[in-house]
Amino acid sequence: MGRLTVICGHYGSGKTNLSIDLAISAAKNGKKVTLVDMDIVNPYFTSSEYTDILQKNGVNVISPTFARTNADIPALPASMYSIFSTDDDVILDVGGDDAGATILGRFAAKIIEKGYEMVYVTNMYRPLTATAEDSVDMLKGIEQVCGLRATAVANNSHLKSITTASTILDSLPYAKKVSALAGIPLMFTTVPHRLMNGLPEDESFYPVGVYVMTAWEREEQ
Repeated sequence: MGRLTVICGHYGSGKTNLSIDLAISAAKNGKKVTLVDMDIVNPYFTSSEYTDILQKNGVNVISPTFARTNADIPALPASMYSIFSTDDDVILDVGGDDAGATILGRFAAKIIEKGYEMVYVTNMYRPLTATAEDSVDMLKGIEQVCGLRATAVANNSHLKSITTASTILDSLPYAKKVSALAGIPLMFTTVPHRLMNGLPEDESFYPVGVYVMTAWEREEQ
């Protein structure tokens, strides 16, 4: 993970869960980490909802103003600018699609100056990214509005609680095609911890915890 890592993707791709997992994993490995919730478009499944668990694990969180309230006019706080001078590793959890990524354009020049990695999270099991071609079109839209270029793909193809090893393995050709069409490397394929055993050793898998859940999924837990 670079000093400043942008996590972007389609709504429902699982980018917020991945952002949370990367932040917590880095903190557990002794890094000073700041996670920025940049989603001011979609109020559902934002990393701000998980501030308590992030802070408990040593992650500093920068949330939109009015996040976790009933206000419908969230905005990025002035503390957002601190990420360009901090020594922390910084993860930006960006809003979904091109609409959610538009806010990045405001900070593009500073992000480029600081140096960044931008990871595009894709999920074969979401309607608007079901084919590699559609996924790359989504990525191009994101890049166009934010003025940044993705540097890697993260295959986060899953079906939430009914994900199986086959769900993961079936997505590998898709993810490799997305990588080839986009002209950027496939960083890894995410796998829930419970499914890690028995997977091929010649593929790059990244075990993730499942943090982002619906209210009924939390009740089932």
